[in-house]
Amino acid sequence: MFKFQDVTINKHILLAISGGIAAYKSAELVRLLRKQGAQVRVVMTHAAMQFVSPLTFQALSGNPVHSELLDADEEHAMGHISLARWADALIIAPATANTLAKCSYGLADDLLSTLYLAATCPVYVAPAMNQAMWHKTVTQENIQKLKSHGVTVIGPEQGDQACGETGFGRMSEPEEICRYLMFEPTTQCLSGLKVLISAGPTREPLDPVRYITNRSSGKMGYALANAALKAGAKVTLVSGPVALTAPINVDVVNVETAAQMHTAVMSKAEDHDIYIGAAAVADYSPVMMEMQKIKKQTEQSTLTLQKTKDILAEVAQMTKRPFTVGFAAETHDLEQYAQNKLVGKNLDMIAANWVGRDIGGFDSEQNALHVFWKQGQKTLAMTNKNQLAEQLIRLISERMEHRTT
Repeated sequence: MFKFQDVTINKHILLAISGGIAAYKSAELVRLLRKQGAQVRVVMTHAAMQFVSPLTFQALSGNPVHSELLDADEEHAMGHISLARWADALIIAPATANTLAKCSYGLADDLLSTLYLAATCPVYVAPAMNQAMWHKTVTQENIQKLKSHGVTVIGPEQGDQACGETGFGRMSEPEEICRYLMFEPTTQCLSGLKVLISAGPTREPLDPVRYITNRSSGKMGYALANAALKAGAKVTLVSGPVALTAPINVDVVNVETAAQMHTAVMSKAEDHDIYIGAAAVADYSPVMMEMQKIKKQTEQSTLTLQKTKDILAEVAQMTKRPFTVGFAAETHDLEQYAQNKLVGKNLDMIAANWVGRDIGGFDSEQNALHVFWKQGQKTLAMTNKNQLAEQLIRLISERMEHRTT
């Protein structure tokens, strides 16, 4: 979880709220910013005021809420200029697709969009919209344009949406946004490095209908890809079949079977500085795939399996090998199994986690890791997988630096 600092940071934060259901999260954001010692002023579009009352933000911020571009009560009717000059940072949260489009094209037809143009301070946006709107080509073009203008984009996250659909488009949690605004974001600790990540399950076909697989959702691997990207790395993601969307600017190689994942990883590993094997690769695959659907005939049936190739071990044995990080998902004796795997496969690091428990593991949004290397270990406490991934990326960077030294 986000840990608050026991210090007073007299930072001026201008929060601009556009019209989306995620506007309710912005109230918590104001509270967190105030708790960190920031002064907060709030700007709302007319649409935003349909979701949350301005009175809520006035009470939380301790300042009047601004909504009109041409306000006769403002000195010289230039309120947008004075607000823009007051701010140390401007955050638009939630930033709807419409607001992102207006800002990217430089339109200024209301107070929020005019403030964006007038602001000389750092600008952040936290997008929030339906998953289909987020994936629309024009929205992605607008995001890229804003990034080229120096805007920092926070999120969005993946998950259930108010419309009943699931996917990317959820506004980042207030704690995550607060961390960006009040403290330094994830440092560019992997700047200039190339990171290869394998994620998700594999499927080993029995016949044209059935296959053997596991419960891996791929969430941890995808979170690591996003964290490595934020840390400045060029990221390649070899992904098994998952219901996730990869972060923008990540090179994705989609595979299905363990053999396909082996081929993809081995063809790219030598060209990368780091390999993180977060995928749950099948240990065994059927000796033979039936060409027709297997019929239910006898009371019992025997299935003959053969070992799949050990991708992690092969990467670790390469002459020109990347810094190799493995994962161990265990139901018992976690520490012993993880350390045996670390030594037996000649890994630089291994991240172990419990599965089959009530909290964390497969399908969960949260997890905890016990990370081992040859001369030490570190526990990363239960938190959401995005923050956990950032912690692991920083730890990998530290261990790489230590090894080089």
